Parts: sequence; C-alpha cells; structure tokens
Amino acid sequence: MKTLLPLIAVLALPACAASADRPATPSDQAGLCKDEGLAAFTGRKVTAELGTELLAASGARSLRWGPPRSAMTLDFRPDRLTVAYDDDMMVTSARCG
Repeated sequence: MKTLLPLIAVLALPACAASADRPATPSDQAGLCKDEGLAAFTGRKVTAELGTELLAASGARSLRWGPPRSAMTLDFRPDRLTVAYDDDMMVTSARCG
C-alpha cells in the first residue's frame, strides 16, 4: 500500500497540468459571479427574496451574507457573491468573491 500511494500521486499530476493549460469553455464560465449592476442593490432591505434576486443578477452559484462586525475569510471564490449589510438589515455592498 505504501508504494501504491506515490504512484497514484505521480499519475495524477499530468491530469492537473493538462486541465490548467486548456482554454476556458462556456461551461467553465457557468456560475461565475459578475459585478455589473450589483450597486443597484445597495440600500435595499435584506430578505430571502432579495438573496434570490442577487443570485440571479450576479450569476453566482453561492451567496454569503456579511453581518455587521463579523469576520469573514478573505479567500476569493469566483462563483460566490458576498453581500454586506448594516444593523438595520440594509445592504451596504454586494461584490463577487
């Protein structure tokens, strides 16, 4: 078993390299978040329905709400929409990542 694991790792490396070098296809772009038009949501009340609207407008696969004074990871995910809001539950920003 110990000799099998390094062999599997070596065989998997070319597959990773090949996928990184190939050009993007339209299916690769599905679910990518787009910032255009998100500023229009600033000042709106946070609701589940608004979340649905935001996802539709941005094309993102996932939505992350950012409550006031909360810590969030700084990792960038091109398929995620991050929406910050204030104590009055009003959207202060909406951005991809």
